Amino acid sequence: MNRRFCDLKKKHWLFGLLFAFVLLVLAACNGNDSKDETNPSEEGTTSTETTTTEEEATTEESPSGKLVIYTGRDEGLVQGVIERFNEKYPDIEVEYLTMGAQQILERLRAEKANPQGDFWWGGTQSALIVGANEDLLHSWEPSFANAINNEHKDAEGRWFGEMLLPEVIMINSDVLTKETGPQDWDDLLDPKWKDQILIRGVLASGTMRTIYSSMIVRQGADTPEKGYDWLMKLDANTKEYTQDPNQLYLKLTRQEGTVSLWNLQDILLKKHTTDYPFDYIYPKSGAPILVDGVAVVNNAPNLKNAELFTEFLFEQGLVTELANEYYQIPTRTDIDLNAMPDWYKELNLTTFDIDWEVMSAQEAEWMEYWDTNIKGRAK
Repeated sequence: MNRRFCDLKKKHWLFGLLFAFVLLVLAACNGNDSKDETNPSEEGTTSTETTTTEEEATTEESPSGKLVIYTGRDEGLVQGVIERFNEKYPDIEVEYLTMGAQQILERLRAEKANPQGDFWWGGTQSALIVGANEDLLHSWEPSFANAINNEHKDAEGRWFGEMLLPEVIMINSDVLTKETGPQDWDDLLDPKWKDQILIRGVLASGTMRTIYSSMIVRQGADTPEKGYDWLMKLDANTKEYTQDPNQLYLKLTRQEGTVSLWNLQDILLKKHTTDYPFDYIYPKSGAPILVDGVAVVNNAPNLKNAELFTEFLFEQGLVTELANEYYQIPTRTDIDLNAMPDWYKELNLTTFDIDWEVMSAQEAEWMEYWDTNIKGRAK
């Protein structure tokens, strides 16, 4: 009896030990299974976080949407720059409308309550100053701001000069040479040039408004009557005021006139890249050097894209490319001279004193007087 009891007790003890061992093995297996199930989940979380980060980075690097540009610049240049821009930012849809600088200003005024454009590309210093004073332009500080001299930008960052445009005497080089054409502004009043002068329509052109206003300043801004008298004499020698630049180029080529007033960049561009027979004479007394600038429209519908385009336009690589391809004189002061073309290195830009704030404030009044009382009346 005792022996059977002992044997039974021994069997129970061995069974318990075996049962405990089995439980330990099962627990270990369950632990491994849990660990194996957890790891894929953790790896999935890490992968998701990484993917999200990459997507966010891609989004930051690839902006999208629209960009509407109002421009007074050469259409070939505009298209070329936009193509470069879209190579870098393919998801931004760019639209542009070409018009004179004064027309852009008037359009921004009309759209002030509900802006339709984002970027003003190609505005005279006078027009941009007026636009800034009328709260039409966005204030900000791009990365290149310190590379532009104070006289070539707005103190509050509402516009920035992109390039300098000396206003010079334009000639038909098939008829005249640098030696036989008018040598200075006052030479244009000589009766020998009567009906030889063609002028692009003044009121719609920022370039011409600047030239005519600077001629008033040259005679004395405090006594505009002297400037009006000078412009009356110029009107007497002017054969025609053309509707747009293309008409000016065609008529000058056909020798309907031999002399005009225009900006140096366009003359060089036409001289070296087309068959137009154009050349220029830099006036001996100096030239008004117009600052051709850009601005982001205040409350622009696509503000960030407009800022992005501004930054792109002022990249040093593009600036030197445009100097070589489109004869631009950049406002950036940190450009490598060795990367610039020979014609740029040979420039000697002389000017006369112009108070641009005064001129921009008086320009509208002066040009209205010219249009009403001088244009076409000298004859």
